[in-house]
Amino acid sequence: MDAEIARKTWELQNNVIAVDPSVDQIYYYDKEANNKEVNGKPWAKDPHYFTKVKISVVALIKMVMHARSGGVNEVMGMMEGKISGDTMIIMDSFALPVEGTETRVSAMNEANEYMVNHLEKGKEVGRLENAIGWYHSHPGYGCWLSGIDVGTQSMNQQFQEPWVAVVIDPNRTISAGKVEIGAFRTFPQGYRPPDEGPSEYQTIPLHKIEDFGVHAKSYYQLEVSHFKSTLDTHLLELLWKKYWVNTLSQSPLLTNREYAAFQMADLAEKLEQADSALSQNGRAPGFSPGDKKKGEESQLSKVTRDSSKITVEAAHGLISQVLKNYLFNKSTVTA
Repeated sequence: MDAEIARKTWELQNNVIAVDPSVDQIYYYDKEANNKEVNGKPWAKDPHYFTKVKISVVALIKMVMHARSGGVNEVMGMMEGKISGDTMIIMDSFALPVEGTETRVSAMNEANEYMVNHLEKGKEVGRLENAIGWYHSHPGYGCWLSGIDVGTQSMNQQFQEPWVAVVIDPNRTISAGKVEIGAFRTFPQGYRPPDEGPSEYQTIPLHKIEDFGVHAKSYYQLEVSHFKSTLDTHLLELLWKKYWVNTLSQSPLLTNREYAAFQMADLAEKLEQADSALSQNGRAPGFSPGDKKKGEESQLSKVTRDSSKITVEAAHGLISQVLKNYLFNKSTVTA
């Protein structure tokens, strides 16, 4: 019962939409229609053609569990699906046996062979969807594309379109209790996107800010939503039991203690930078109208938002621990 309540809460937090497989065409794969749409290559005329990504809840949980299993190292996997107009639909995902580090992940020949075999075996049992993208993790530093990621995605878009890159941050997922995920596509070489002003702010570690800023205009983000149906129920229950046990047996405060310590150290460095700039210039950067673009936040304002985020995540971990202690360690007093 507790597991079922937790699953429903998780679906609510991640805006999972239930669909009826008998009337919704999202589960039906029309090979001829799909090939016709792919051969038309509408994305070649419009770099912003794809605007949405729909991910099945089964694929989502598999990706999150895989990302969490990597710890501080990045992991990588593939996604299967199809397209429908300007929407990319991800039906399933599978992990790849790749070697990852704390900053990058790369597919070797063995991983490529594994991927081909997996897709071929899938078609033998009626899984007709094609590979539609790749996912990898960014443990603790947010959902965006690094220079290496941009290069990988650009190459795939040249030879394997339609293709999408999904990034998951397992550390922030544990801390926030909601899946931290982003979907991206790169622009063609030589294309200059229109200046859309400052994008939605996200916390980036100080040592990653340069890599983030240099390549931020090389790609754009797609809107992500999740779906499920009654056909997924049994498989979802099996996956959820494993996910729920892992979540129940872990404390965000303990599991993410290295991440929490890193966040505090990073925040201290950012504060020192803001204080140094204030001391040298007599004011913090961005406080003068000439220092920043319209709508752009000051450095001190960003640090304030980062500190608020850390506080909320710590409070979430404490509340979670208190509730678990109350549920499982409270001694019952009998009269």
